Amino acid sequence: MSLIRNGIDQVFVSLTRRNSYYYSDRLRGIYVEKGIKRNANKFLFILSPPYCGSTLLNEILSTSENVSCNNREGTREGQQLPSVKDIMFNHDRKWDESFDYDWEMIKREWMQYWDLSAPVLLEKSPPNIIRARSINKYFTPAFFIVFYRNPYAQAESLIRRKSWMPDKAAQFAIRCLKYQKSNIQSFHRAVSLSYEELTENPLQAKELLVKFLPELADISIDLEFDAHNFKNKSMGITNLNDEKVKCLTKIEFDAINSVFKRNVDTLSFFNYQLVEL
Repeated sequence: MSLIRNGIDQVFVSLTRRNSYYYSDRLRGIYVEKGIKRNANKFLFILSPPYCGSTLLNEILSTSENVSCNNREGTREGQQLPSVKDIMFNHDRKWDESFDYDWEMIKREWMQYWDLSAPVLLEKSPPNIIRARSINKYFTPAFFIVFYRNPYAQAESLIRRKSWMPDKAAQFAIRCLKYQKSNIQSFHRAVSLSYEELTENPLQAKELLVKFLPELADISIDLEFDAHNFKNKSMGITNLNDEKVKCLTKIEFDAINSVFKRNVDTLSFFNYQLVEL
């Protein structure tokens, strides 16, 4: 199938499920920019480390009619969209603080995937937590949900899903919390929310989010969501931390704590405590 845009370029779209999603959203964004009435958009970024429940949060926010997510596939990350994947994802410098991106180009591409008639444009890619200052510069106005999770649960995911050694997983979890502490302290259009707050008291979490961004008033918290979890099934909003932490062996726990004990101040900032088996 071919589509002619403004009589100049020709866009060939293969009729696969993924491509039909990507390109229909791109074309919708193009046509909105070319003259369809649009609202003054707010850019909403979920700043979250990997394996902390951000896909669940993204799904919840996307239940709002006021929200457009730039990627509704898989883990719902803007960094994995075809036109930016090589720049943002297919390399080993995603977590290199000294390496920044061409955000003007990325913004142009993301604008083709968002439905620009929606007031709130949503994005979440885990490495954004180390580049929030750049994002704040190029996306105006940018709003941030600084999201984090019990580091024992995050470390368990890194060990199980990436085959990392426990000390490496623990060091990365602490590194992520330090980034998040900086993000909380750096931006005035930001709200902090933990995985535990979201899953243990969804109604209170919703109230916090709506106070932060009133456009989110219609989000649904009583549905089943498809976000990846270690049970591999759709679920209501559920705290899976205890089950995950129980998967850690004594040796893994000791190795994790050898790192966490050197970073008690960071844990305390987020109201986390050392756990002993």
